[in-house]
Amino acid sequence: MSTYQLAQLNIGIIRGPMDSPVMAEFAGALARINALADAAPGFVWRLQTPAGDATAIRPFPQENMLLNMSVWQDLGSLTRYVYHSGHVELLRRRRAWFERMSEAYLVLWWVPRGHIPGIPEALERLARLREHGPHPEAFTFRQPYAAPDAPAQGAPLDLGAECPAS
Repeated sequence: MSTYQLAQLNIGIIRGPMDSPVMAEFAGALARINALADAAPGFVWRLQTPAGDATAIRPFPQENMLLNMSVWQDLGSLTRYVYHSGHVELLRRRRAWFERMSEAYLVLWWVPRGHIPGIPEALERLARLREHGPHPEAFTFRQPYAAPDAPAQGAPLDLGAECPAS
């Protein structure tokens, strides 16, 4: 068993306030999708307020930018949740609620088991990905890397069709 877990951050620019008509369907689905994540095999943690609302956390100067952060046991667990659960319904419709971004908006990285990453750490990983492209310390579903203690330490993984393009 690895001594590392997988952290993920994704950001997005919403098309309107969370209580606006354009965001109503997305906002209405959040409790269900979050519960699905919380119950998913391999789920460890997700960023949220004490009331359970990640959309209220706004660390960016742009008021319309949301973030989502979570930690998973491994890449397979996160992949199954994102691409092979009810979450994929929202993923397919993301353009209805989120603006298209020209830069990377999702980053994955390995953290020591039990470590809960903070927002500054996550944003720094996203900046590394944007600056250097995928590498062992900041990568994507499309170009994942093995955990530092895996037999192929820091090596790119070939997941074939398991991970659609991100």
